[in-house]
Order: sequence, then structure tokens, then C-alpha cells
Amino acid sequence: MSIETKKIRNVALLGHGNSGKTSLAESMLYVTGATDRLGKINDGNTVCDYDAEEIKRQITISASLAPVSFNNYKINVLDCPGYQDFVGEVICSIRAVETGIILCSAKDGLSVGAERSWKYLKAANKPVMFYVSKLDEEHGDFYAVLDSLKAKYGSVICPVVAPMSDGTGVIDLVHNAAYTTSGNKTSKVAVPDADASKAEDLRAELMEAAAGATEELMEKFFDTMELSEEDIITGIKAGIKDGSVVPVVCGCATANIGTEVLLQSIIDYVPAPDEVEGIDPNGSTVGFVFKTLSDQFGKYNFVKIMSGNITSDMSLHNSRSNSTDKLGRLYVMTGKKNAEVKDASCGDIVAVGKMDWKTGDTVSDPKNEVELPALDLPAPFYSMAITPKTKGQDDKVASGLNKLNEEDCSFTLVNNAETKQMVLSGCGDMQLDVLISKLKSRFGVDAELKPARVAYREKIKSKVEAHGRHKKQTGGSGQFGDVWIRFEPQDESDEMVFAEEVFGGSVPKNFFPAVEKGLRDAVNKGVLAGYPLVGLKATLYDGSYHPVDSNEMAFKTAAQLAYKEGIPNAKPTILEPIGTLKVTIPDANLGDIMSDISSKRRGTVLGMNAEDGMQIVEAEVPMAEMSSYTIDLRSMTQGRGSFTLEFTRYEEAPGNVQQKVIEEAKKLEEEE
Repeated sequence: MSIETKKIRNVALLGHGNSGKTSLAESMLYVTGATDRLGKINDGNTVCDYDAEEIKRQITISASLAPVSFNNYKINVLDCPGYQDFVGEVICSIRAVETGIILCSAKDGLSVGAERSWKYLKAANKPVMFYVSKLDEEHGDFYAVLDSLKAKYGSVICPVVAPMSDGTGVIDLVHNAAYTTSGNKTSKVAVPDADASKAEDLRAELMEAAAGATEELMEKFFDTMELSEEDIITGIKAGIKDGSVVPVVCGCATANIGTEVLLQSIIDYVPAPDEVEGIDPNGSTVGFVFKTLSDQFGKYNFVKIMSGNITSDMSLHNSRSNSTDKLGRLYVMTGKKNAEVKDASCGDIVAVGKMDWKTGDTVSDPKNEVELPALDLPAPFYSMAITPKTKGQDDKVASGLNKLNEEDCSFTLVNNAETKQMVLSGCGDMQLDVLISKLKSRFGVDAELKPARVAYREKIKSKVEAHGRHKKQTGGSGQFGDVWIRFEPQDESDEMVFAEEVFGGSVPKNFFPAVEKGLRDAVNKGVLAGYPLVGLKATLYDGSYHPVDSNEMAFKTAAQLAYKEGIPNAKPTILEPIGTLKVTIPDANLGDIMSDISSKRRGTVLGMNAEDGMQIVEAEVPMAEMSSYTIDLRSMTQGRGSFTLEFTRYEEAPGNVQQKVIEEAKKLEEEE
């Protein structure tokens, strides 16, 4: 039987890479009996990091589900990637949970990934808990991490668990008890004398924070200066929902220290699905597809049930595809393993097999169709051209990436007709590198990445008149076309403007369209480096024709000959694309970023303003100088910086840049 909504908890483990998320999920599975051994990342045998790429790189790439049962509650744990390259997985996972648990290691403290996770949770209006991990690390200091959290986020930070000073366990400050761990067994003991004074101080702080959550608790606290355990739990639960309390717990996952206390904290403080807005156990069925798994084991869509319940014999309507599908089989996933179930309650997470659904889809009762808000994923900003190492395998590359896009919708593949390249865009170099590896391991296609070509433009700067004459005589009728065309720059439109000033019928009107067609074909390839010619006005003002030999093809060819003769003499120049760059960085990096924009990237800083303790620098930069910016910014800001880049306009490139573009175009033409 499915578990009732009020006994379900959904949490996402977030934070920087290597902060201990996967190890914590492993410990939760082990202490609750879901697994019979504690997997290790170094051994490549954890439940959540099962993909070949994850095992090889020893990092989490894709969010993985680890449901655990504890004290008759079901806790769905989503183990999320820590690196910015895989942020799409994080945002999708946050959509499916009621609370995010951010991990900070006792040694490294508040990391970039932890700060970023806080921002994502706040943007999604989701409650936050912190977990200080790896208490056994050398130079690890729980209280130093606690102080840094308070300095950053203020009085909302509230420890509910503290470490025992001898390292053998943790102290539950709410229940004023200590818990020691051996293997996967946890024992309750009295708070050691060595820790009693510190625990008492933290407990007093905790009571004050809990009392501030509701007026009723505040009155009770002022009357007695004391709160019961039940009152403290009520206060923390109310506070975590409205953001006035952010509980801090701690532990050491590899030794299972603090894991049971964390599980109980999740049950006590994390809101049940039906306690948050948008979840309705009594409504008609609505589900949100927040993740898709598509690999050699099959295709599964992970669905968070937002309303009603789901049974395996149901049919659900997909609002995106406007189709109704009969489900067939439902599964509970634990890593890559599935267990079939017949039904699932509102608020739970279930996997549906063999559906033509996509991440971000809403599925609902066909009698009451619903469409939930779409996922708001960051636009991919790191682009590279992808080519197969073996010629003729372009279709295999595209097909493989389209398959991979089913499970990772945060990257795009565009076939750029202008630069004749397939351009792969994602959230960083690591994401693209993983895609290349998966192409080979799953689809047997060897591919490589190269910098994507920039789409330059060409334009003329002066007026010129040119003559084009096409005369061809073979046996029978010949070909004859003769035109005089004036070429000049115009700023009305990038598209060519065609006009005619022919007097006396020197060129018959029925050949005007052929002249225009010949010129429109010609402007697709400029005379300097073969890039499209923009901002051109072409005026047909004279010519001649032959009553028998003239035809449309002859005049089209004559127009192109005039183009080839005239444009090189009209001071052609190369235009480069300019983008608007917005960089968000810590104050400390401001000087480096400004210097990099102006000196290394030929950019112009337009202005800056402060927001949420960060600086936002706005600048205009040539797009050609931005191919490595993702990696460079990460290096300059230790991963704290982020940026957006949007195309704005074209403008004339400096002479040295033009020369380089022309040389590269010639080299490319020779290679082809």
C-alpha cells in the first residue's frame, strides 16, 4: 500500500562538489536497512553514483533518488550534483522537494556551491537546512562553520544538533540527549559532562529562535523562559516554513554518526507535502515530470505527484504533447534499481516507464487538464563546435545527443547553417566533456570539440558602379545579359534593398526579378572572408538585352558578375558581433574582472551596481573574445562569479582582427 501524504518527506541534498552528499545518502540507506553495506565513492559502489561517468570521475553528474523508511515515515532523498556545470539537475530536483539540505564540510565551511544552493532555494521559495559534514576531518571545526553561517545569513541560523567533543557522536539539542554510533547502530546516552555547558548555551539559543516563530510560543517563552520539547519542535517547524529558522545539523556519514538524528530532524522539521502550497491530496490527479532517465536500462520519467494519487492502470493527459497515455507500470527507484508498485500517494515521487514524456511536462486527469509552470533553467552559455572523428557520422552525433537531451535538458544542439557547424551549448566545459564521453560509451561515436566559429558579417563603406555582362554563344540560341548596377551602403535594414532606375527599356521589366535574385544569392557570400554582406543597396540603372538570346538565367549571372566586380572596390569591411555582458561577482574580484574585460577582451564597461552583497558589471564585448570566459571567470572568482551574454549588434572590427578573420577563412577554404 502507498504511504499517506502526511508521512512523506522530500528533501534534496545540495552543496559544493565533494561536500559529502552522496556519502550521506549512502549512510541514510544503510542505517535504515535499505542496503546491507555502506558504499564508498572511491570504490565506485555507491547507490546514487552508479553511472559509468560518475564512477570514473568520482563526482555526481545526475540527480539520483534514494527513498528511505524511518520510524514509519518515507523520506525521498535526492542526491544532487555539486558542480555548476550540472545546475540543471539541481533546479529540476528543487522543484520536486519541500526542503533543501545544504552540506558544508567541517573543514571547508561555507563553499561556493553552498552559497549558490542557498540562492536557488530562496528563488524557489523553499525551506533550508544546513548539514555540517565530515566532522572527523582533520582541522574540521563545526563551530567555525556555524559562525560563518551566522555571519553570512544572520540570526535565522539555528543549531539543533551539535557534535560531541570526543568525536563519537552528536548531541540532539532539542531533546537534550546524546547519540553515539557504532556500525549502523545508534545508542542514546546522557549528554557528556564535557559538553553539558556548551549544549545548555546552544539549547537556550535554540529555544529563543523557536519562540520567535509564533506569537503563542513567544508569549509562553516570556512567561516561563522555557519551552517544552514539543513546543521547540513546533517552533522550528513553523520557522523553517516561513524562513525565520534555518536549522543546522551535523554528522559524519562515513561512520554513520548523526545520521539517525538527521533522519528524525527531517521528520520533525521538514514540512509534509500537504503542508505547502500547491499540493492537494483531495484533488484530481496532477503530476510534474521533474527528471528523465534514459539509458541502457530503459526510459523512466520521475513524477512528483502534486494532486490526487496515481495508480498503474490510469490514463494521464500530457499538456505539452496534448496526448493521453495509459501508464502500465509504476516504479519506486533507488539509484538505478526499480521496484514495481501499484499506486502512489499525493506528495510522493514515482517513476513511470516507457512514456513519450519530457522533463518539465505536466500530466493530469484527462477530465481535468492542468498545466503547471515550466522549469526555469539557465540559458546555456558555453558553446563549442562538435564534430565526429570519423567523417560521415554527423547524423550519429546528432541522434546520440538528442537521446542524451532527454535526460539532460540543460544543453542545446544547433546546426548552424551559416558556419556549417553543429554547435553544442551547455553550462560549462565539464558538462560538454561528459556528453562527449557518453556519446562514445553509449552510442559508439567518437567526437571532438573545437571552438565554435563566430558568425561575422561584411559591409561596404562607399558607393560604386559596376558592369556585369554575360554572353555565351553555342550552337543554336545563346545567352545574353548586360547590366549596370550602383552599389552603396544603407542602414535601413541588414537585408539587401533592391531598386531600379532603368529608362527607355534598356533592360526589360520581366528581367528585373532575375537581376534581384542573382544579387540576393550573391550577398550570401562576401568578397573578403565569405561572410554574408549586409546593409547593401543595389540599384539597377542601365544595361542591354538581346531579343532572342536574353533570358532570366543570363541576367541573374550578369548581376552576379557586377557584384564580383563592384564590391571589392566599395571599401568592404568586416563586422563582428557585439554582446551585452552582465557579470555577477564578489566585491573582491571587481578590479580583476574590469581589467580582464577591457584589456583581454576588447570590451567597454558600461556601468556597475551592487546587489545582495555582489557587484553586477555590465559591459559590451566582442563575442569572438568570449569563448573561454566560462573557464576564465571560474578561475578568477574561485567559482563565485556568474554571467549572462546576449547578442546586441554588429560593428566594424579593428584592422588586425579583420586580417586574422580573412586569413582563417582562406585557411578553412583550402582545407575544405
